Amino acid sequence: MPGVETEETANLISADKVEGTAVYNAEGEKLGSVEDVMLDKRGGNVAYAVMSFGGFLGMGEKHHPLPWKTLNYDESRDGYVVNLSKEQLEGAPTLDREEKNRLYDRDYGASVHEYYGVTPYWV
Repeated sequence: MPGVETEETANLISADKVEGTAVYNAEGEKLGSVEDVMLDKRGGNVAYAVMSFGGFLGMGEKHHPLPWKTLNYDESRDGYVVNLSKEQLEGAPTLDREEKNRLYDRDYGASVHEYYGVTPYWV
């Protein structure tokens, strides 16, 4: 529809606009950026933001599935804030670039949610 904003409103944002958004900790340190968003196609919820962390020019980079409930959007930073330190993130569950299908495994998903102390999105 011409003239209708489709990428962002006060309450909604397009997934392709979320990808690349910075993720900070509460102290304002940039931890990484959202690489992908995983949706629960049956429940209609955002399940995870897959965040890239560390590395240089893509080498040594880790990918962390963050339960969506752990991210809070901060307009002043134009990014998401998580209540995690770099040390906590270094010990968090990771995915290799080609392992996103692990997120379909409920046991793995439960362990990710347990690490972050949040209720799984399917409960």
